[in-house]
Amino acid sequence: MIIARLGSLNSLEQTNQSRFWRRWLDHRMPSADTIGRVAAVMGHEPLRDGIHDVYSRLKRNKALEPTCGGLMLLVLDGHESHATYRRCCDGCLSRTVGKKRTRTQYYHRHVTAILVANPFTIMLDAEPMKPGEDEVATAIRLLERLCRQYPRAFDVVAGDSLYADPRFVTAVRSRGKDFLAVLKANQPSLLEDSNGLFDVTPSERITRGRAQCEVWDASGFTTWPQAQCNVRVVRSVETTSVKRQLDKETHESVSTWSLVTSLSSMCAITATVIEFGHRRWAIENEGFNETVSRWHGDHVYKHDPTAMLTFWLFTILALNIFTAFFFRNLKPAYRRLHTRLHVAQCITSVIYDQLPKTAGQSRSPPGPRQQLQRHYATSA
Repeated sequence: MIIARLGSLNSLEQTNQSRFWRRWLDHRMPSADTIGRVAAVMGHEPLRDGIHDVYSRLKRNKALEPTCGGLMLLVLDGHESHATYRRCCDGCLSRTVGKKRTRTQYYHRHVTAILVANPFTIMLDAEPMKPGEDEVATAIRLLERLCRQYPRAFDVVAGDSLYADPRFVTAVRSRGKDFLAVLKANQPSLLEDSNGLFDVTPSERITRGRAQCEVWDASGFTTWPQAQCNVRVVRSVETTSVKRQLDKETHESVSTWSLVTSLSSMCAITATVIEFGHRRWAIENEGFNETVSRWHGDHVYKHDPTAMLTFWLFTILALNIFTAFFFRNLKPAYRRLHTRLHVAQCITSVIYDQLPKTAGQSRSPPGPRQQLQRHYATSA
């Protein structure tokens, strides 16, 4: 259902007469209610073991290479998958919305980990946020399990400005990993100290793609004693030429980034730290945006905390398998002509093509395009 992007349990149930399912299953397709009920009581460890097995096969086949500097980057971030005013369950978080007329809103939020590698990224695990705890506490609990299951998969753990937190820094450093986070006003003393030093320090210029970066790099900051270690701060002022669609003229876009990290200058040069700071967006672009817009990742198949995590882990597993199939099974010439969405539609077409025909309809022999769709969909 997920890899074919059907979108709901009812859509899956409507295809139960397809010969595709009769060929793969030894019994009838379960109903939508049965699948939702089973998802609410099944364990999550077999799903996590399946995700780990996909990672192990890719790593053993040398399909996952470091992005830069010979270091593997793990990115953690939170995502709100569901919000409603009408339903709640044992795993729902709540908040008060509105000023004059307040209402209680119920929502679900989880922290997901993605491994940034070349030529593609894979999602490793997810942990739901419990009532009464914040995102950092959930991320630390997820990090503990990742360090047990993937002890050598990553070297650096990155996050947004929310993860510039002493609890997160201590948890990462205690497990022999380095951390990287965006530095903003949530650490005002460190930000003020680093900006004051950079204002009187000469900068360097590097080129990153189309952007011209003016960078400053300094180590040994002790302004953040709660982190229990000296940290390194890198600031980058990036200028990019952008051609606006409205007036067809070229304008310069300037953005400033400050990053705090425990990486030493011997382990990672300035350009590597800046690249890691930008690759942190992979969890948004290639993770949450992809699963929500293309894979129905935010759809509530069953409003139950166990079922919601079950379907999210199924989505992670399906996305990893599909990504590995696209980059490792299909030929480069085919990938240049067809997008991943096209391949997914070919997979879906096989299920609907093998539905029984209604009376009065004749089945025509498959043409070259249908044969090609069946070939790649069956392989997937």
